[in-house]
This record gives sequence, C-alpha cells and structure tokens, in this order.
Amino acid sequence: MLNVASAVEPSAPTIWETALAQFDSAADRLKLDDNLRAMLRAPKRELIVNFPVKMDNGKVRVFTGYRVQHSIARGPAKGGIRYAPDVDLNEVRALAMWMTWKTALIGLPYGGAKGGVVCDPKALSPAELERLTRRYATEISIIIGPDKDIPAPDMGTGPREMGWIMDTISQHTGYAVPAVVTGKPLAIGGSEGRVEATARGVVVIAAAAARRRNLDLRGATVAIQGFGNVGGGAAKLMSHFGAKVVAVSDVNGGAYDPAGLDYDRLRRYHQVTGTVAGFAERITNAELLELPVDILVPAATQHQITADNAPRVQAKLIVEGANGPVTPEADAILDAKGVLVVPDILANAGGVTVSYFEWVQDLQGYFWDEAEVNSRLERLMTRAFDATVALANRERVNLRLAAYMLAVSRVAETVAARGLYP
Repeated sequence: MLNVASAVEPSAPTIWETALAQFDSAADRLKLDDNLRAMLRAPKRELIVNFPVKMDNGKVRVFTGYRVQHSIARGPAKGGIRYAPDVDLNEVRALAMWMTWKTALIGLPYGGAKGGVVCDPKALSPAELERLTRRYATEISIIIGPDKDIPAPDMGTGPREMGWIMDTISQHTGYAVPAVVTGKPLAIGGSEGRVEATARGVVVIAAAAARRRNLDLRGATVAIQGFGNVGGGAAKLMSHFGAKVVAVSDVNGGAYDPAGLDYDRLRRYHQVTGTVAGFAERITNAELLELPVDILVPAATQHQITADNAPRVQAKLIVEGANGPVTPEADAILDAKGVLVVPDILANAGGVTVSYFEWVQDLQGYFWDEAEVNSRLERLMTRAFDATVALANRERVNLRLAAYMLAVSRVAETVAARGLYP
C-alpha cells in the first residue's frame, strides 16, 4: 500500500490576525514598552448581544450583534455599524482597532470602536430592518452616547439606519440627542458632505500620492474594485478631476474599457441593472486587480490582494478604499516591487473625519456648508499624509508602517500620560 503524505496548506490569516501583525510591526519599530503594547493589543470592551426581532410573518428570529470598543484613551470611541451575514467578533475587533489608529493618525479626539449585526439586510423588509435596528440600538445603548461611543454607517447601513438609532436613543433619553450617531439625514442633524466623505478622502489622498510618484491625477488610468458608497463615489470624483477610470466592479463582476468609462452612462446603467458588470468588456474582480493601470483603488472588502496575486499586480500606486484589502504578505511583495501602497487608516479616513465634523456641529448646534466641510476635510487629510510621508522618509519605511508608527505612538503617549488606574 502506497502512503502519500498530503501537504497541508497554511490557513489564511484572519482579519484580526492581520490587524495585530500590523500593530506589532509598528510597536517593534517604535520599541514600544511591553506594558503599553499589552494594553494597546487588547480591546477595552466587547459587547455581544442576542436579541429577538418579530418578522413580517409573525415569527420571531434571534439575531446576534456586536459592539467592540478598542480604545477610549483619546476621547469617545468612534466607529461604524455593519450589517452582513459574515460579521463575527474577530472582524469587529480588527475594525475597532483600525479605527483607533485612523482617528489618531488624522488627529481627531476619538478612540476606536466598531459594531455589527449578523444578517443579510437585502433579505429583510424595511419594517424588519427598522425593528432590528431599534432593538440592536437598545441593546448597545448601555455603552453608546455622545460622550462615550458614537456609531456611524458602514457596510449594509446608511443614513436611514442612523436616523432610527438616533430616534431610539432620543426616545429613551426623553429629548433629541443628535450627537449620539453620525451619518444621519440632514433633517435630524446630519452634515453636508458626509455621504461622499470617504470617497472624497480617497481621491484627495490619491492625488497627493500620485504627485509623489510624479503622476498627475488628471489623465491617470484608474481601476476601482467596488461600486458602493466608497468605490462608486471614488469613480465619480476621479472622473470629475480628470482621471481616466478604465475599470470598475461589484459583487457580480466588472467592466473594463482601456479608453475610459463614461461615469454618467455607467451610473445610469447601474441604476437600471443593479450592477456594473456588462457595461463594457466583462472582467472578474480578480482580473481587475491585475490590470495595467496607474492607480488601483481596492474599495470592496478585506484580503483582496494576497501573496498569491500580488506578484501580478501592475498598478504603480494602490490607495486602500476598503479596510484591510492588502495582506501583510502581499505588502512585502508590493514593497519589493516598488508599488506605493497608501494604507487604509490614512486613505479611507475621510468618512470618520467628516463624522467628527458632524458630531462637532451637533454639539454646538451650528452647521457648516458643504464647501467648508470639504475644505476642512482636505486640510486635515493632507496634513496627515504629509506627516506620514515625512516619517516614512526619515525612518526609511513604507507608508503603512509610517502611518502605524505615527498613530500608535500618539495613542501610546496618551495612555502613558493618563497613567494606570487604580
């Protein structure tokens, strides 16, 4: 009998393992004190809730939700709420940690948090979604508030859900509390410029990074994976600023035209069909990542560029619109190839930056116009990019490590200054 030993493929890292690896790289480079490292590695709070929701057919389903606060050292926790079938605790932990670094890097007086509910929002009616959202808000109300933890939209949620959460907390409190969430409709304290904020930040950073690569955004070829709020918004703004968007994609596939895609026609096609696939030459999401373009914007989900496909990536510049789209192993390969990768905690921080503006406006009861919001957004993000580049040049490291070093050092300095209680 012939014995054949089968090779066991190493399992891919989880998103939480990726987040920890990125933190550890920065902590090592900073020679961070072991005690501070231990404190910053662990989330401060993790709340798991299982709650019943009455469905339209009269039956009751029990849903699982999470709210993780990674850090509140620099201020109230801040982070979105996502509705997706594959949400789990490790994912929420990672996203909460990334929010801590993101807010510190931009210089916002926040910590980091994230929330999620395990569900498929597309399979629920509006009435079921409202009941789910209001019950989830009630379950996490013990740890959220304008001075404690301020949720925001994320994958599967939007202004409508934030309005329901704001109203639910306000009903519990007895008066309107608009600052309890951000990303709300304008009618109840939302901010001008919030919907496109993440995409606008991606474009601001892409333009700054392109200049560093001696590229002009005007005329540069761009491929964008994802056509949701971030990817679709980036396609619109990139086109507006003169870039040539040659490829876009969504969960159904992509469209590619080396001569460039007409955004207005693309948007109308998407509105009618519900997808971008088929608008031009049909390509897969995997093929989009390997196109010969100047700028690649992965704006879909995590772990899209791995050690497997990184050698075939041809873009000169990658701007991470999604959270965690490039694995640490892929980072090393891209770095060796000379590809400039702008990390998520910098590139997609436009959303939380304008969420901060919304919170400030709600607290003071005085609102800005969109031009002022966009101007302040560009100023803060450009400042963070310049500081990251300066540290990268000084320490001779890539932009991801430089961004993490800046963010981690700022949070560590705050934790050290506050001391250990009791």
